[in-house]
Formats: sequence, C-alpha cells, structure tokens
Amino acid sequence: MAKLRLGGMALSNGVLVHGPTTWGAAVRARDGSIRSASGMKRRFAPNVTTPFIRGPLRLAESFAVLPDVRRALPEARFPFERPRVGATVIVGSVVAGIARRSRLSLPAREAIAAVAPVAPAALALRGGELASYHGAEHISIGTYETGEPATKEHDRCGGHLVGPLLLSSAVASALATRVPARTRPAARVAGAVGAVGVAVEVFAWMGRHPDHPVSRALARPGHELQTRISTAEPSPGQLAVADAALAACLGAEETTA
Repeated sequence: MAKLRLGGMALSNGVLVHGPTTWGAAVRARDGSIRSASGMKRRFAPNVTTPFIRGPLRLAESFAVLPDVRRALPEARFPFERPRVGATVIVGSVVAGIARRSRLSLPAREAIAAVAPVAPAALALRGGELASYHGAEHISIGTYETGEPATKEHDRCGGHLVGPLLLSSAVASALATRVPARTRPAARVAGAVGAVGVAVEVFAWMGRHPDHPVSRALARPGHELQTRISTAEPSPGQLAVADAALAACLGAEETTA
C-alpha cells in the first residue's frame, strides 16, 4: 500500500498529524494517560491547481482543523496560546516597523523587517515540551514514510518555509516601497499574500529537487532552525503520544478510503 503524504504540528502537550483528507491528534493528559481524536479536514477548493493560489489554500486547510481539534480534544494546548509567543510576535512587528522607518539602506531595512517577526517567535517556541513534541512528530512521520528509524529533523518541516518566505517577503516589501504612499498599505498586504504564495511554490519545488544547490541553500535556514531551536530529542513517552496521533490519522484515512 502506498504511503500517504502526511504533515503535522507539535502541540504544547502532544502532536497533531494531518493526512490528505483527515487529521489525528493525541495529547498527554494531566492524569498521564494518552487521549486521541480524529476527524475530517476542512477542504478549501481541493481541485485548485493554479500556482500561487493553491499554496495559501493548503496552508489554510492545515490551520482550519484547529477548532475541530479543540472541540474533539479539549485537553489539546496549541503553541500560540502561550502568552510569551504572542508577546514576542508583537515585539518583532514593532521592530520591523522601526526598521522600515529608519535611515538604513533599503536591503538592510527589508532584511530586518522580514526577520524581526520570525526570530522572537521561534525563540519563544523553544521552551517547555513543545520542541520535544516537535521532534517526536518528525520521528513518527519520518519512520512511517521510510520504514526505518527517523531523526528529529524532517525535510518537509514547515520550518523550511523560512528561507523562501524571508526572501519573497523582502522582495515584496521592497517593491511596495516604490508605490505611492497612499496605496502603500494595500501594496504591503498584497505583497504579503503574494510572498506566501511564492514561498509555498518554492517550498514544493524544494521537495521535488532536494539535492539541487539552490534547494539546499534555501533549506539551510530551516534546517538550522530545526536543529538548534525548534526540535529536541523526545522521550519514549512523547514518542508514544506522536505514534498515537499518527495511528488516529491513518485510521481515519482508512475509513474514508
């Protein structure tokens, strides 16, 4: 039987795995037990194949399952619920705004503006068990895909979007500065949406050409992020939670096949 293409997300107390049509999640409850749930994914224009549009829609599908996860598994705790994550994102946005109004060169301003909102949030996500559950998610999915023990780093981790997204965001922001001041806010919004579409298309290309020099260069920031910050070696108990999430997702996929 062909392996399904899976994605996932680390929770503060567990793991979420999503497949082509369903999701499965598992958490470690306060009493020490593992609780799991699964359900159907919300699909946004599943037959859309237009480049630069399909990418944001796929990302939206990944996040649209979160309310369903919360309803089916109230014990689940999402990373963005941690107060310091929101605080650091706000700080990063303020720094980005200051950089854009500074007298630095255009490339320097846009580089700082692109990195500032991402770096503090990445550091904030490092604490607690989140990094270990992130590693467990990668090991569980990677082992399923290859049939051999996997490492805590995974080539399709969303962290590998960092390189393409930083580059596309910087270009979009630089272009927005060239439009008249009255239309600049709208240009920045349009540029941000376009940057996501471009980044996702580049990310997909990287997955198809992992050994290409450009692909390796763009993946480097994400790989370093995984290795040094966003993942940690999980405990056997955390791996058991990740495996439960994987089993819930695969079981749901079987029932819909």
